[in-house]
Amino acid sequence: MIHRSSGSRLSRRELLRVGGLGSLGISLPQLLASRAVSAESSTSQPVSKADACIVLFLNGGPSHLDMWDMKPSGPIEIRGEFNPIATSLNGVNVCEHLPRLARQMHRATLVRSMNHSVNNAHAAAVYAALTGHDRGELGGGAKPDDHPSPGSVLAKLRPTPTGSLPYITLPYKTKEGAGGPLQPGFLAGFMGAAYDPFWVVDDPNKPDFHVRNLALPDGLALDRMNARRGLLASLDHGLGKETNRSLSSMNDFQRQAFDLLTSNQAQRAFKLDEESASTRERYGRNIYGQSVLLARRLIEAKTRVVTMSWAPDANATWDTHGQNFNKLKTNLLPQFDAACSSLIEDLAERGLLERTLVAVLGDFGRTPKINNNAGRDHWNSCYSIMLLGGGIKAGSVYGASDRSGAVPLHSPVSPGDIVATIYRLLGVDHHHVLYDKLERPHTVVPQARLIPEIMA
Repeated sequence: MIHRSSGSRLSRRELLRVGGLGSLGISLPQLLASRAVSAESSTSQPVSKADACIVLFLNGGPSHLDMWDMKPSGPIEIRGEFNPIATSLNGVNVCEHLPRLARQMHRATLVRSMNHSVNNAHAAAVYAALTGHDRGELGGGAKPDDHPSPGSVLAKLRPTPTGSLPYITLPYKTKEGAGGPLQPGFLAGFMGAAYDPFWVVDDPNKPDFHVRNLALPDGLALDRMNARRGLLASLDHGLGKETNRSLSSMNDFQRQAFDLLTSNQAQRAFKLDEESASTRERYGRNIYGQSVLLARRLIEAKTRVVTMSWAPDANATWDTHGQNFNKLKTNLLPQFDAACSSLIEDLAERGLLERTLVAVLGDFGRTPKINNNAGRDHWNSCYSIMLLGGGIKAGSVYGASDRSGAVPLHSPVSPGDIVATIYRLLGVDHHHVLYDKLERPHTVVPQARLIPEIMA
């Protein structure tokens, strides 16, 4: 918890200053928020083992039984149609439709004992998977009092260099259902919109791909943009050193916008045409493969967290209630195999994997028993995830499920435990306290434990 020597009181000098700042549109709550930022930034944090994180979120609930935790000796109604294949990790098998990823398993940790008691609906489960919190309801979209995503927390506590984007989500603003509200878990919630992700919602596989929000407006020349930057700097100087510090949290967001619009580094990260044709083919010429390639380029451009949501809405891709095996075999698994394996290969080859944590997550798994539509339904009692790089132990399996993949046999793990461990590797204590705009304290992930067995 943060210990604030000055409490939440303002000195007489600060109170007098509020009146002077009021003419500039700056209120007492904003000044308090600015002080909270300074207090939070000064709190000591653990030493990081990772500088960046890529989350590949298989939105909708990927089938653990048909990917990571196969049961070939089980009855046909449980084991399904696919066969296991050996991997580069001795004694560990994965699905035959993940041949390239099988060759990378010596670098990864599989967690086969994931489970949660969160409602079995997508919205609540996605929120839990990404924040470590149970919101305790079926849906209702993202809310301003939600707990923040790791990308938002890292944007505040581990700021990125000038000219880089701290937190990016792509390629969709995933909906709870077709035409429904935005899924919770991706935004900054009570931290405020300044820490929301930079959204990339254009298809990077299209020939004319560009990012609409990362270019100067038509008719605004670079010299005019720099003149506006100078005006902001002059305003800061005119307010004086102490006031400048108090306003830093608000002005930093404006400065960041200036920097991004004029930064070659930020602009260049999105130029996928700089990649060779063979590299683009290797990742897969589809929206997801090219989004994963873009994620790698963004990490190279010093972005802290990239979250890739693999669905336009919760029911569109990995939510395989019907035709589970056909969808996995012909579409989902080949695309995922190409993109994820290429990402791992490239990060390792470029010397980035050691300090980049890759987390392949989902909202839950699928039912052990195949339903009458040749599909599997939602199953939160047991599922699997994959972690690698960035302080994760290479070449291991943590936990196990029972004979049917229905419940953990030992070492159960919750989404909060995983999120807390990810925070620790990225240099943030999951017991750290953040303050909302009303100065109320919130622990980052209170109901969680670290999993030292999966850390290198």
